[in-house]
Amino acid sequence: MEQAKAFWQELKIQHPHARHWCWATVAGLPNDSQQYGFSDDGEPSGTAGKPMLNYLLGSGLGEITAVVVRYYGGIQLGTGGLVKAYGNGVQQALLQLERIRKVLRKNYRLQCEYEQFNTISHLISEKDIVIVEQLFSDKVDLLLAFNPSEVEAFADELTQRFSGKLALIKEEI
Repeated sequence: MEQAKAFWQELKIQHPHARHWCWATVAGLPNDSQQYGFSDDGEPSGTAGKPMLNYLLGSGLGEITAVVVRYYGGIQLGTGGLVKAYGNGVQQALLQLERIRKVLRKNYRLQCEYEQFNTISHLISEKDIVIVEQLFSDKVDLLLAFNPSEVEAFADELTQRFSGKLALIKEEI
């Protein structure tokens, strides 16, 4: 949410002669209502930020912020016109938006002996697993980031290859 507000503040500086800088944001996952925010920035209540947020929610996207910078052009739009103008602004921007898919990952810790490390490294390289951290002391301690759908299969493979001597431990954040 802080990044969204910083972006909004940046646009206020870039457009000092505008009258309104209305915004809406979905700061986390699209279905997490705790991460929504919007502002009418002085426009009549419900005529700017809420319609903008509705378009963002309808897009199914997360981690997104929209800001509509409005200069007063001498024409009164009325509340219906404002709702339409702000909503259409976001709708048009969404049509041009480059989308980047992000995969939510879960962290697990794995501790192994040095002689097991090469085999484990090979298994990891064949999967969509990210090594977040490697610590080498009396044992090798790995922090691994998984696509949640792949954890069980990797854990099963570890059990088979190492006769149940290794286990993934979920890392609580």
